[in-house]
Amino acid sequence: MKFRPLHDRVVIRRAEGDTKSKGGIIIPDNAKEKPQEGEVIAVGPGSRDESGKLIPLDVKAGDAVLFGKWSGTEVKIDGEDLLIMRETDIMGIVEKTEAAKKAA
Repeated sequence: MKFRPLHDRVVIRRAEGDTKSKGGIIIPDNAKEKPQEGEVIAVGPGSRDESGKLIPLDVKAGDAVLFGKWSGTEVKIDGEDLLIMRETDIMGIVEKTEAAKKAA
C-alpha cells in the first residue's frame, strides 16, 4: 500500500533502540524507552499561508530527525509501525559527521 500524507504531515520510521544497557543487561521490549529519533519516510506537500500560498516543508524523505517524546500518532502500515506527525513536532534534522559515518 502506498501512503501519502496530507498538508504539513510527515511519516517517520522510529530508529531501533538499544536492546542492551551499557552494563550488558538485555532490556525486554516492554521496558525499553522508545527512541526519539527516526527516518522520514514520506512528506506532505506543505501547509498554506493566509493568502493560500503553498509553503513547502523543510524535511524530505530520507532525513534523520529528532522529535518530542509524545509527538505523533502511531499507525501500522503494511505491518510496519510508523509515526505520523506535523512538521512542527520535529525538533531538527540530524546530520551525521564524517567520523560518525566511518564508525557506522
